[in-house]
Amino acid sequence: MTSSPPFVPQSDPPLPPWETLPTMYDLPSDNPEEPGLPDDFHFLQPLLLYLTFQPTIWNPELVYSAADLNLYYDLQHPLWYKRPDWFGVVGVSKLYKGEDLRLSYVTWQEPANPFVVVELLSPGTEAEDLGIKKNAAHKPPSKWEVYERILRIPYYIVFSRYTDELQAFQLAGGHYEPMNLTQGRLPMPELGLSLGLWQGSFQDIPKLWLRWFTLAGELIPLATEEAATAKQEAATAKQEAAQARQKAEQLTERLRQLGVNPDELD
Repeated sequence: MTSSPPFVPQSDPPLPPWETLPTMYDLPSDNPEEPGLPDDFHFLQPLLLYLTFQPTIWNPELVYSAADLNLYYDLQHPLWYKRPDWFGVVGVSKLYKGEDLRLSYVTWQEPANPFVVVELLSPGTEAEDLGIKKNAAHKPPSKWEVYERILRIPYYIVFSRYTDELQAFQLAGGHYEPMNLTQGRLPMPELGLSLGLWQGSFQDIPKLWLRWFTLAGELIPLATEEAATAKQEAATAKQEAAQARQKAEQLTERLRQLGVNPDELD
């Protein structure tokens, strides 16, 4: 049974909720009923999203994202939370109040709500993730209801690795409306990014992954990919330089065979 929040005496005038309600240091950051991550995919896929979430029109110092972190959302029920598989926020520093790594994301203590949330479907979670299941009035609302009605998160993405189905919803008129893919991706111009499926190898595992792109459709590169590209470019430049030297040597030899001294040419 959920315990009642501690009584907080009010001042006159009342203090704002972010000063009186629990902070991330007071609220639980784990879920004893669901310990650990459910499978490898639920670790690797959010990691790929985390590493490639680099909004091109935002200061990197004001971009935050997290996976499997408690998201507290209700001022009236400060112990209620959801645990998104991954979410991204803009306009928020990477550290809580610029000082500490977050234990959880407490919306009444933060300057902005999440801008985009991704849920990875698992057997048995479809009803809540897709808004089919409605919880009783005295119970916490479903994820869909929290993201749509309470936090009003602009973009909500649901991906199933079992069917490779990508479903996306955008907040319009207070309700989620299905999004259409544009050239196979979901554009989010407010971020300067798009989200789409990518067939490739991540952590040496080849499969279909959900990944961030630029609006133009270019991959947001991983650090390992940037290093591999730089290495390939250096190898190509070295090869081209060697070929140029070989051609110069061949030309010099040909001139000597014709009785021309290359050193005397201007």
